[in-house]
Amino acid sequence: MSHEFLGVSVSVTSDVYEPAEDSELLAFHSRNLKGKILEIGTGSGLAAILNAKTNPSNPVFATDTSPTALECARKNAESNGARNILFVQSDLFSNIRGKFDAILFNPPYLPTSAEERISGPLNRAFDGGEDGRETLGRFLNEFQAHLAPRGTLILIQSSLNSPEKTLSSLQSQGFSASILEQRPFFFEILYCISAQRIM
Repeated sequence: MSHEFLGVSVSVTSDVYEPAEDSELLAFHSRNLKGKILEIGTGSGLAAILNAKTNPSNPVFATDTSPTALECARKNAESNGARNILFVQSDLFSNIRGKFDAILFNPPYLPTSAEERISGPLNRAFDGGEDGRETLGRFLNEFQAHLAPRGTLILIQSSLNSPEKTLSSLQSQGFSASILEQRPFFFEILYCISAQRIM
């Protein structure tokens, strides 16, 4: 399966998340960010590749827990001529060191019971735990240590996993957070949230 967005064409296999509206939201709002960029959970690599192509001088780091997804993203980067991306297998920040000017994340956000889980690595792309915030909660506790003082966070949220809790959490941690865009769909609203530390 292949997907094209703003001049970037990516292909995925059956066990890698196929880019959808949430992927495009993240890629669109992060494409012009400058500096050292980190994408957590890159999947097909769409957001990382678009930023790297738009800003060839940016060092871009793209992580995923899945080696299959990383290999897919690496091939997509090569086919799009994006040579300024380093791919790292990592569970959130477990294998990441240093600080970044921007961190991008489209977390698994679907509320998922044990009975609703699917078999195979693709489950990680969807399964947000009982309240849809399992991975997101870990991320919100860890990202500050890796964001530069004037850095930017770009985060995708759904109305299914309480975006107001995320905004409140960010504000309580000393960040100015706002919704850059929201897109309504049949069963949910997708939000693209931006946050910067209040100096």
